[in-house]
Amino acid sequence: MSTRRVVGPFNRVEGDLEVTLNIDQGRVSAAMVNSPMYRGFEQILRGKDPLDALVFVPRICGICSVAQSAAAAQALAQAMGISAPANGQLAAVLTLAVENLADHLSHFYLFFMPDFARAAYQQRAWGPEAAGRFKAVSGSAAADVLPARARFMQLMGYLAGRWPHTLSLQPGGSARGLEAAELLRIGMLLREFRRFLERTLFGDRLEAVAELDSVPALRHWAAARQARADLPRFLAIADDLGLEQLGRATDRFLCVGAYALEGGTLFPAGVWDQGLQQPFDPAAIREDVSHSWMAGDRPLAPEEGQTQPQPDKPGAYSWCKAPRLDGRVVETGALARQMVAGHPLVRDMVARNGGSVAARVVARLLEFALLVPRMEAWAAAIRPGAPFCATAPALREASGAGFVEAARGSLGHWLEVRDGVLHNYQIVAPTTWNFSPRDAAGTPGALEQALVGVDAVDSGDGAPLMVQHVVRSFDPCMVCTVH
Repeated sequence: MSTRRVVGPFNRVEGDLEVTLNIDQGRVSAAMVNSPMYRGFEQILRGKDPLDALVFVPRICGICSVAQSAAAAQALAQAMGISAPANGQLAAVLTLAVENLADHLSHFYLFFMPDFARAAYQQRAWGPEAAGRFKAVSGSAAADVLPARARFMQLMGYLAGRWPHTLSLQPGGSARGLEAAELLRIGMLLREFRRFLERTLFGDRLEAVAELDSVPALRHWAAARQARADLPRFLAIADDLGLEQLGRATDRFLCVGAYALEGGTLFPAGVWDQGLQQPFDPAAIREDVSHSWMAGDRPLAPEEGQTQPQPDKPGAYSWCKAPRLDGRVVETGALARQMVAGHPLVRDMVARNGGSVAARVVARLLEFALLVPRMEAWAAAIRPGAPFCATAPALREASGAGFVEAARGSLGHWLEVRDGVLHNYQIVAPTTWNFSPRDAAGTPGALEQALVGVDAVDSGDGAPLMVQHVVRSFDPCMVCTVH
């Protein structure tokens, strides 16, 4: 017998989320993802001074505000035709990296792992240990992680002056110059964070984790560390629950390029489409609104897009638009970044079982091992006394686009200036890609596809547990989704 169930709102998710599940014989046969909260930042920005975007867009979200700032600054820089000096570029990528890794840390320990401390899992061999370690608020992990995260976030004070909603990121670089004594302090905080990761999360050196190149190598590595580190603990849980076979979406991955410096990006831009590497072409993006509570009769490029609410629209079920790349559904996030970058461990995981809950978590944690050593090198490359920011000229008639990788994936800002003010401003956020509704062809978004076939047996604790694991594996930020 077929039944329909609406689950939500979800706890430990940034913003509001509802998912309608069609259930047949205990499994999800179809899903419709609803972003039920509309906010309207894109309308707020119309008519504002172009530089006002740097004040407004960080307030789209309090946990990924730097990513919004960085994308706005890049869009303005393109419109102005300026580039940042080397110090400004280094400070900007460091600032974004701090936020992204803090988000990864919060997601793993505070949002994702507490699900395994639920009563339904207490009969599993690992259940009591998981509850003692990862139970929300009272688990031992919170006592380890919260002080470490707080210390790590002190880097924001040096790099950005404040967090969230910093104003330090500018089209010309960073308005927060750094002196030698501050750089010494930054280096100390990075070394301290490295020690926490190596002791608590991995039980091994970051460089050794970054070199893991296959699923067998990962299993061999984890077996020796399960009793003393949290990634190996997760891998044991994932093996028992089959999380490497849960939550497969399109196996089509997008990265717009992460941590851009003069010599290129740390993680390159591109599209990995079921075994083929392709370049990323921003001109191929269209936003479909056929199932969104938005006015419009055809898919539009973001620079042409409009955000006009139509709450009584027939057939619509979400405020989220449906972005497509060449008409295709793509997944974005840490898994996509590492697939496009060609990390051998992540590619092996996807080759075996596709994009899955386990693969998304492993890719996210792998970024600690890949990024922290680069952050140490970036900080060491800053030269006190050299310029950090180029002068930004006034804009009268211009357009620009800015792309960055937030923790959750690809983020794009598009702006158009007429008569010295913002005429149009459009944003496509990571969760807009991942949690989009169906398009005009009826093709479900990435999460909607990932939920099909998932066990929907009621655990008596909110949404079915396997559904929760799939949803949270994408690390959704619903306030960014609809801006």
